Amino acid sequence: MSKRNTILFFIWLLLFIPKGRTIAQGYLYQSSIGNFKNATSFSITSGGIFYVTDASTDEIYKIDTLGNVLKDAGGYGWDSGLFDNPSDVFATPLSVYVCDKNNNRVERFDKDLNFVSQLYTHDNEDKSMRFGYPLGCSVSQQGDLYILDSENKRLIKFDLFGNYIQNFGGYDAGNYSLTDPLSLAVAPNGNIFVVDKKRIVVFDQYGNGLSLLNEDNNFKSIRIIFENLTINSRTAVYYSNLSSPNLSLTKIDFSGNDEVKEIVSSLIFNDKLYILTSSKIFVYQKPQ
Repeated sequence: MSKRNTILFFIWLLLFIPKGRTIAQGYLYQSSIGNFKNATSFSITSGGIFYVTDASTDEIYKIDTLGNVLKDAGGYGWDSGLFDNPSDVFATPLSVYVCDKNNNRVERFDKDLNFVSQLYTHDNEDKSMRFGYPLGCSVSQQGDLYILDSENKRLIKFDLFGNYIQNFGGYDAGNYSLTDPLSLAVAPNGNIFVVDKKRIVVFDQYGNGLSLLNEDNNFKSIRIIFENLTINSRTAVYYSNLSSPNLSLTKIDFSGNDEVKEIVSSLIFNDKLYILTSSKIFVYQKPQ
């Protein structure tokens, strides 16, 4: 190949290879757990305990990795510990946070699903700290709580005690203004990743915009477990290792089961891929 043709070939590679995309890695179907009506979200603790929210029953379930239901809580209503469309859940080893969407609040439970407290600011006179119809929540390693405020299309940050710190990502954030935020996750280093339909928007812990990743997919959910980031559309799952210097997405090939029709959320934990649908959690093992 001539020098000129070699240069043209590499230009073609730069133009036509998708940015931030590498070859798919495979996971093989192992089993399924759960029996839900309309699951909306799930979270897993470092000890391997799942918490799953269900919009049809307005309940949250504590489940082990074998599928045993250890506890359930909630039900429809406005009182403490009840829900009206629980849209997201985030669990630590000691606490469980649930976005109670239509009640405009985030409820906190202990690890055994006993109600602890709630955070509600929808009627606050200070508009900067109000949030409505929360779609996502996550807690950083420093203990700060981030809430995805779908009513005002922004993120709101509270401290460990529920005190307001700041909001960001709103209409005044320039290129980092959120237009249709759906899901968020916080990385171990404190950076916040937000699914904004076909974009991934990344902020630092102070609310400064860091990077944007534009994609062709309508993303739906994002999860970060340790350094493992998973993000999914309704039909596909992508992965990135956050210990790498650059964010690049790898499409995951999961096979051996035809029951997965529409993906709600996904995460990777201990070399296993867990895919949440409205009715089950499907478990896939990474080949050794």
